[in-house]
Amino acid sequence: MIVPPVAVRTGDALLVDRPDAAAPLASPGAALSPVDRVSGVIFGLIMALTFTGTLSVATADRNEVRSMLIGALGCTTAWGLVDAVMYLLAVLAERGRNLTMLKEVRSRSNPVRARALILDALPPLIASTMELTEVDAIRTRLERMSVPARAGLTGSDFRGALGVFLLVFLATLPVALPFAFIDDAHRALRISNGIALLMLFAGGFYLGRHGGRHPWWSGVVMLTLGAGLVLATIALGG
Repeated sequence: MIVPPVAVRTGDALLVDRPDAAAPLASPGAALSPVDRVSGVIFGLIMALTFTGTLSVATADRNEVRSMLIGALGCTTAWGLVDAVMYLLAVLAERGRNLTMLKEVRSRSNPVRARALILDALPPLIASTMELTEVDAIRTRLERMSVPARAGLTGSDFRGALGVFLLVFLATLPVALPFAFIDDAHRALRISNGIALLMLFAGGFYLGRHGGRHPWWSGVVMLTLGAGLVLATIALGG
């Protein structure tokens, strides 16, 4: 008989129990959730717009355009690295918390506390439907799992961090590239802004559809919020 895996989710980490599991701490199949991916793209896009939005097309020469491109790419590269490192730290902290929870659940001295921890780790809707016997079944499986000495990072985590960096960095290119290939700064800015508006709308559209809301309305809201954030960032000197 094949025993199906039982997973207790806390944040983005999973405690997985299966007969062939090498360790009780494992990451989900996808390195980044759809929301994480769209958020990374929108963040990189807004960072790029804070540079292109300050360019004066009436007086800008090629040197100023070149300086703007270097600044935009350099800034998004730096923030991509920061986001990647913070992603790894967040995964490590969450995995450590899961390990602590697993050790508490495995403690036979306080079954009431163990049930509470398991229910707290589950989504509220699912937890509200769980019977005590079902919670105890999960606890029994967790008790059979081996406990690692410490929580660490895996190759999947580093691939996820690379994905975070690439999302932030690559989101800059569609907005910045028109300035690299079009000599007319005014025309390049209009094309760049058009691409940015489409990307903002597409990001909101996707998030709306993913979250069960009206995608077209979500796209318009994201476009408006993104434009407002760019204007606020430029006004504050960002």
